[in-house]
Amino acid sequence: MRSALFFTVGVFVWLMLPQALAAQLDAEATTGSRRARRAYEQATEAWRRYDHQTAVRELERAVAIDDTFIQAYLLLAEVRYQQGDYELSIAPWQSAIRIDSLYFPAAYYYLGEAFLRMGRYAEAKQAFTSVLAMDAVSESLLRKSRENLAGCRFALEAIRNPVDFVPINPGPAINSLYAEYSPALTADEKTLVFTRKKPFNPGAPEDKIIYFEDFYISYFTDGSWTEAKNLGPPINTTGNEGAQTMTADGRHLYFTACNRPDAYGSCDIYYAERRGGHWTEPVNAGRMLNSPFWDSQPSVSADGQRIYFASSRPGGVGATDLWKATRRADGSWNTPQNLGPVINTAGREVSPFIHPDNQTLYFASDGHPGMGGLDIFYSRRDAEGNWGEPVNLGYPLNTHGDEFALIVGASGEWAWFASEAEGGYGDSDLYRFRLYPEARPQPVSYMKGIVYDSITQKPLGASFELIDIESGQSIIASGSDGVDGSFLVAVPSGKNLALNVSKNGYLFFSEHFNYAYAKEQPEPYLKNIPLQPATEGQSTVLRNIFFETDSYRLEPSSFAELDRLVQFLEQNPAIHIEISGHTDSTGTLEYNLALSGNRARSVYNYLAGRGVAQQRMSYKGYADTRPVDTNDTEEGRARNRRTEFTILQNQ
Repeated sequence: MRSALFFTVGVFVWLMLPQALAAQLDAEATTGSRRARRAYEQATEAWRRYDHQTAVRELERAVAIDDTFIQAYLLLAEVRYQQGDYELSIAPWQSAIRIDSLYFPAAYYYLGEAFLRMGRYAEAKQAFTSVLAMDAVSESLLRKSRENLAGCRFALEAIRNPVDFVPINPGPAINSLYAEYSPALTADEKTLVFTRKKPFNPGAPEDKIIYFEDFYISYFTDGSWTEAKNLGPPINTTGNEGAQTMTADGRHLYFTACNRPDAYGSCDIYYAERRGGHWTEPVNAGRMLNSPFWDSQPSVSADGQRIYFASSRPGGVGATDLWKATRRADGSWNTPQNLGPVINTAGREVSPFIHPDNQTLYFASDGHPGMGGLDIFYSRRDAEGNWGEPVNLGYPLNTHGDEFALIVGASGEWAWFASEAEGGYGDSDLYRFRLYPEARPQPVSYMKGIVYDSITQKPLGASFELIDIESGQSIIASGSDGVDGSFLVAVPSGKNLALNVSKNGYLFFSEHFNYAYAKEQPEPYLKNIPLQPATEGQSTVLRNIFFETDSYRLEPSSFAELDRLVQFLEQNPAIHIEISGHTDSTGTLEYNLALSGNRARSVYNYLAGRGVAQQRMSYKGYADTRPVDTNDTEEGRARNRRTEFTILQNQ
């Protein structure tokens, strides 16, 4: 089902013919039968021409003539394995061992590999144990046997303790008689982009069919998915496009394409942006992300500032490793960093997916203990930025086959993946399933709406920044569409967050998300944002200014918002402002006038201390004389307790 475009070594790890066996192919055959030897020689020549069908036919004839012909059994087992016929390779390996277990001691290892590929873990365990008990085995095979033995033990334990896993097929609106895979979701989990592989020449003989891959898109509306539509040009071409990822708002698409004229290597990462419902012409993502080697399977963070991908470039730990790059201030990417030996192994690590919480990484690996082949793992990043030991997602999600390309929705509850399970609509289908709690990431909600000019109602392209109030660090930077003003911003839970929306020539908008103690998925925040032109008389509320109770002492969590105001005044040197403090109606007017005035003065002093000229500012307390809501409810009183600034002059 899966295109070789996106795997350097393919879905199957083909067994390279052992040097010891290769040498024996040219030695005098271990048979007294001339007819058996002739069949073996013809099979050897066919095998070297990659004519596996002829090789198998002649080898089966050879062992039928002489059932003690050990070389013929060994080569038959090897050819079967190369064809992916793991089950059919088992009997000839066993026959060779039965005839003479010391003739080719590594046969036990390859027998174990075949059992492992079939999910016959107890038999595989026995075979690898036999390898470790032998003397005439290379250190490499001993090491691999130890690793596989650990995998067998893990698999047997996992089967005894299965995880909760009930895949659900979303139906024919998404799945077809062709292969669907590589899903990607927006933060609201209502837009799905995936890859579909179709034939150029349907109806042709199977060995003559030429396949190509395109992106399709579907929307979740009124409780169901719409019929998937081809994403169309300029994203889709007559070539292959696949292994895609999107930012949380669905406006920035990264994907893999191979053998293009502007490529740096065999497969490169490309980028396109959606503006007002139309996609830009895809461009190569550049030399930093792309190398002369294989670079593929990107996963971009929710805000587009970090990207993870798989690569075979030098400097890694194994055959293919996971790498990460961060975006510079000018929009270019810095030098990618290898995720290191905690994540990467001597085997293959592929198909990374960074969840919008920016802390949980899902990926596939055949190097960590697993069920065999590629298994899906997750790792969590700690406060210091270090990745934790990968955790296998368990059985029956992982099997003896290859599992990869899993994604998890922003809410953390539902995951998607592709499977060739029986009962589907075609070659492979997309499935969704409820992820068991231990494997879930930190839940992420979203803010969605349109930014527009409060006077003209014209949609605006504006910048969004989410700030961790406690640390003052920016955790997400995004923006609204420059054509239609739409935006979709991921809002992680577990943090106290400030949101700033800004555009040159306008007052900035601020909002507050108190998700620091959310134990469940927070509700999405649906809001259209009017930006006020920066003209005289316009005011805006600073919603992320905090004071101690009944005090005018600024809390440190206010500094991020105040620094944003400093930046605004630096960018608009002609603007003069009044800082105003407001209270609710609790307490006497005299007390509230003093409190609101002192709070306004605290803001004034902070700005002056950050270099804003005092002659550009004034401050005043208004107590409860300018309410914006009722004082009869706690919610209303909270809105009335606020700090604002008003433009007095802009010239």
